[in-house]
Amino acid sequence: MNSAIIVAAGSGARFGAAQSKQFLEILGKPLLIHTLERFESCPTVDEIILVLPAAEIENFQNTIEKYNLKKIVKTIAGGKTRAESVLNGFNSVESEATEIVAVHDGARPLVSPEEITKTIETARQTGAACLVAVVTDTIKEVIGGKIIATIDRAKLRRALTPQAFRYEILKLAFENADTSEAATDECFLVEKIGYEISAVEGSAKNIKVTNREDIAIVESFLRQSAA
Repeated sequence: MNSAIIVAAGSGARFGAAQSKQFLEILGKPLLIHTLERFESCPTVDEIILVLPAAEIENFQNTIEKYNLKKIVKTIAGGKTRAESVLNGFNSVESEATEIVAVHDGARPLVSPEEITKTIETARQTGAACLVAVVTDTIKEVIGGKIIATIDRAKLRRALTPQAFRYEILKLAFENADTSEAATDECFLVEKIGYEISAVEGSAKNIKVTNREDIAIVESFLRQSAA
């Protein structure tokens, strides 16, 4: 069985809105629903563990029912950090039945079911996989306000989600992690215990909604895909 943990427990403070960004409507439905529907339609995902702010769990249950999301088996309260939120979700996964655990940001609604499948299948083969995108900007190293070097971008990739792992590898990573630290993704935790992670090339449009401007970008892509 393959489980997907969708992490949507953040407050979205950088977004600057009264309502958390994952619940804002895009084309008539919450951003988070767009994300969940991608996993609902993905044949390689058997179940979804949804991680939300504790105060939103009861309210969002009606939304889950409204959109007929059958793969969501549990809705769990998040923690103080991303790592704590993912761990809360991970602790709800059935250990004996689950082979692969995929972790995805709830604020990334443009991931495709094909990308999800490719990442999960790569993790099944190699143990750990991260969806990535090429870096198109020229990257400079800056120290003390001065540019000291230009980084070879051919070797660089932006880490996206989902990131997928064999259950036992992610379990070991969490057993050796300090979840109070600001770990920005699960690959960081797996890297720290010495596992190699396979890179899976994905689309640059799989952005994480962070700023208000991102909403317009996501809306544009969703309109194109619906046309």
